[in-house]
Amino acid sequence: MTISRISRLSRRSLLQLGLQAGGTALAAPFVLRAATRPAHAAAPMLGTGRPAFNRFKLGAFEITTVFDGGVALEGPHPIFGQDQPADAVEALAVENHLPPTRMEIGFTPVIVNTGSELIVFDTGNGAGRRPAAGNFASALRAAGYAPEQVDTVVITHMHPDHIGGLMEGDAPLFANARYVTGAREYDFWSADDRLSGPTEGAARLVRSHVMPHAAKTTFLKPGDDVASGVTAVEAHGHTPGHMAYHLESEGRRLLVWADTANHFVVSVQRPDWHVRFDMDKEQAGQTRKRLFDMAAADRIPVTGYHMPFPAVGYLEKRGDGYRWVQAAYELYL
Repeated sequence: MTISRISRLSRRSLLQLGLQAGGTALAAPFVLRAATRPAHAAAPMLGTGRPAFNRFKLGAFEITTVFDGGVALEGPHPIFGQDQPADAVEALAVENHLPPTRMEIGFTPVIVNTGSELIVFDTGNGAGRRPAAGNFASALRAAGYAPEQVDTVVITHMHPDHIGGLMEGDAPLFANARYVTGAREYDFWSADDRLSGPTEGAARLVRSHVMPHAAKTTFLKPGDDVASGVTAVEAHGHTPGHMAYHLESEGRRLLVWADTANHFVVSVQRPDWHVRFDMDKEQAGQTRKRLFDMAAADRIPVTGYHMPFPAVGYLEKRGDGYRWVQAAYELYL
């Protein structure tokens, strides 16, 4: 049989198949022609992106975590595991699917709407302090709140990444707010002798951003209430007066632990390991274990200022340490 005979048979067979199938096979040539059209230009690269805020219910409260930004730097060692060999810290990072010598630290303030009061916990870095952070004011607005709606600003401690957002330019960002912070923390950072040595930078920012609000500030001790259902919890060590806050509404609980832990792997799985940012490293380790034990035993959800955004999860006991378990859908049901 010749090649031309084969071709005629093939065309005839295709035509018959097309007629039997209601003509659908006849569409094949059009599909083939469409596939040969020139491709459109590739979509442009848009860069990485993250949500500005995350919101869920806690009883009658509404909780919003807000992303102020993040900073990439070398680490975790020697910032985390400062008293450990570098290879031990790097091995722990790799074991947890993290790069051994590069990390990110994020910043996540918390907004609590109790139904009668809008409360902000910490205020981010403030504009201009870091190239990839200081976005709290814009993220607050993206979350649906105007700064003038904020009734209360709680400062967990006075490191710059927590107080930098108190001012916008030379004016207070929260024009109508009262302020709440720990008495011990304020007394430490406002003392004149903090204006030299390693505390100088933070103390000068306290002078410009915190002390001008002293007349509108309530100074707490552990166990005092910010509002109904919002109670200060002693968490000293990171700074002399660092405090966490326990929230409860309609039987639902949340621990706002601020900087109790600054890394979701190293500080959680190895709470005894020293952290450069902790002013009293032994006390900070004891605080971590105490609050981790409470959160794990009572299965309390936690929000941590430096946990991976949206910075809400749980603590699970594991051997001598713990494991951070990121919240899934359970808080949104």
